[in-house]
Amino acid sequence: MARSTKWLVGLVILVALLAGAISATIGWRPFMGPKARALTDRRFESTPTRLVRGKYLAESVNGCVYCHAELDWKAPGFPVKAGTEGSGRSWADEGLPWLTASNISSDPETGGGRWSDDAYARAIREGIGHDGRTLFPLMPYLNYRTMSDEDLASVIVYIRSLPPVRKALPPTRMPFPLNRLVNAAPRPLHAPVPEPDPARRGEYLVTQSACADCHTPQAQGKPIPGLEFAGGFVFTGPYGQVTSTNLTPDATGIAYYDEALFLEVMRTGQAKARKIHDQMPWVFYRGQTDEDLRAMFAHLQTLAPARHTVDNSLPPTACVRCGQTHGDGERN
Repeated sequence: MARSTKWLVGLVILVALLAGAISATIGWRPFMGPKARALTDRRFESTPTRLVRGKYLAESVNGCVYCHAELDWKAPGFPVKAGTEGSGRSWADEGLPWLTASNISSDPETGGGRWSDDAYARAIREGIGHDGRTLFPLMPYLNYRTMSDEDLASVIVYIRSLPPVRKALPPTRMPFPLNRLVNAAPRPLHAPVPEPDPARRGEYLVTQSACADCHTPQAQGKPIPGLEFAGGFVFTGPYGQVTSTNLTPDATGIAYYDEALFLEVMRTGQAKARKIHDQMPWVFYRGQTDEDLRAMFAHLQTLAPARHTVDNSLPPTACVRCGQTHGDGERN
């Protein structure tokens, strides 16, 4: 009897320690499922103003059409293939064979034609799909949480206008344990989100364009502190391998850029005589107004300089700063 009691006490202690470790590290959300609010019947009125604004955002700022379409990997800038806008695609070519960008065209059978306006709103800003599943954060809902209510309405009105494309796609099937850990990412949004402060317009646009997501290196799936916007995120695709570059105003970044050069790069994919890699979707961002691009550049100039050399024209070498292997990595 004493032995059984000791065994039971030991088991209780072990369970308590395990529970404490889970609470102190990943938390219980991966096991409980994501935080999600119930859908409502709210609808967004379609107006000409919203349609124009939504088209601008979805095609030039937020990346909706760029990610949810087939790309022409052989054309400069990897543009969207005509007729595939909103039809979604598999990301197998880009090293994620389990990931699918959903068909968000108005097709009622294979697309989002039957999804409610609030299902779109919840997916865009809160990371919960129309069917209640957690969305993989490559869909940048953590950035879109700052999207104003009016911009959200405009984007949804525009998405609703996309012609139906009948294309069935397999659902995203994240591997274990990612499919559990990702449940900690979504957060319900209950409070209204106002229009951005004009003085912080550039920050708003940079966030909506998810610049930091691509230009910040990661370790174990998390951004490396001190290297925000400093480049080092490695991309793989039909184009081979390329690493994002440093956007901070450091000498190893874009300290030599002025406003005119920034606009030139975003419009043409050229930094004077040097062509930037087409994985940087300049062909998408070039649709932004001069005013918005100037605001983005002004915000990038306020970032903390981070010394981190990335040069895709040079052979990849190990980098102790970001832990990746990229061009000119040995200089870090």
